[in-house]
Amino acid sequence: MKYNFDEIVDRRNTDSIKWGNLKETFGEEDILPMWVADMDFKAPTEVIEAFKERVQHGVFGYTWIQDSFYDAIINWVKRRFNWDIKKEWILFIPGVIPGLSIGVRELTNEGEKVLIQPPVYPPFYEVINNNNRVINKNPLKHNGKKFVMDYEDLEKKIDEETKLMILCNPHNPVGRVWTKEELEILGYICVKNDLTIICDEIHSDFILKGYKHTPLATISKELEQRTITLMAPSKTFNIPGLATAFAIIPNPDLRNKYQKAIKALRIDNITIFGALGLETAYNKGEEWLEELLKYIEYNIDFAIDYIHKNIPEVEVDRPEGTYLLWLNFKKLNKTSDEIYKALIEVGKVALNDGRQYGEEGDGFFRLNVGCPKATLEEGLRRIEKAVKSL
Repeated sequence: MKYNFDEIVDRRNTDSIKWGNLKETFGEEDILPMWVADMDFKAPTEVIEAFKERVQHGVFGYTWIQDSFYDAIINWVKRRFNWDIKKEWILFIPGVIPGLSIGVRELTNEGEKVLIQPPVYPPFYEVINNNNRVINKNPLKHNGKKFVMDYEDLEKKIDEETKLMILCNPHNPVGRVWTKEELEILGYICVKNDLTIICDEIHSDFILKGYKHTPLATISKELEQRTITLMAPSKTFNIPGLATAFAIIPNPDLRNKYQKAIKALRIDNITIFGALGLETAYNKGEEWLEELLKYIEYNIDFAIDYIHKNIPEVEVDRPEGTYLLWLNFKKLNKTSDEIYKALIEVGKVALNDGRQYGEEGDGFFRLNVGCPKATLEEGLRRIEKAVKSL
């Protein structure tokens, strides 16, 4: 391998959400953090070198977004997803979560409902609640093999108060990469009921072997015209601290409404390092990503094999995308509080508590395997120790 993903990078005392403030967040300092979805790998060498060169210049003024920046996005989306997008469709935002919030504010009124599919990424709840909208849940269901959408329930949940749906594709935390057929059914229901969809596709570059990411907006012309797609290089290249993301909005009326909100908040520009990081990563980081995907695939296989052999009380589906495992602890017949306490105090390991993803996540915990093998092995041993104590 050209890149060394086995390297242990000490992230303590680097202002990291994942590695800092452990005492304040979990009540313990000496724990191994395997929770928040950023990886413990260095960004691509090409990105780091580009930053070094820019730092040496020594002047960091306001950023002018050149055509080459748009081209990097357009070419990446074409290569990875075979989706032809246009420059004018692209709007810049400081992150996918702000992008979700802007969409909720502009496409719904206070008191109206927004559909989500729990268990799902906690900020989905926050952007709805904090904007005084109402959460409308269409929970995923497990068919014995994997989580699937409940279309019958979805149709029942849509009423006159429901104008918008937020879709997670690939899904965080359950790791589903929705198939074209699944998205076609979902799309049919949304078009029939005149719903607009904001599609969070931030994990779309983390697709495992045998699966394919389909952007929702590519399903049909009707869906293209009612979908706002949110993407970013942040998860892909482990550069979320650059606060750089973008919305792809083909419909000019939707786009104008969205753009007006961005301009009103004066968040329509990006930092000089955000621009440089995105353009360099998309133009020169593909080889790094391909090696990373192989490494992530190994980590997933290793973790699942370890859990099956050593912690059979914990159930886990093999994800189709992302670098996250959704661990089911329900067979222990313990409360989430008891499991959480054992993980922190006995195992000395921090996972995401599934209850943050909605009541449907009770009894589950999310494990981040985007780390060196040695870190993953240590984390699994700690989880095993915690489970044995119960």
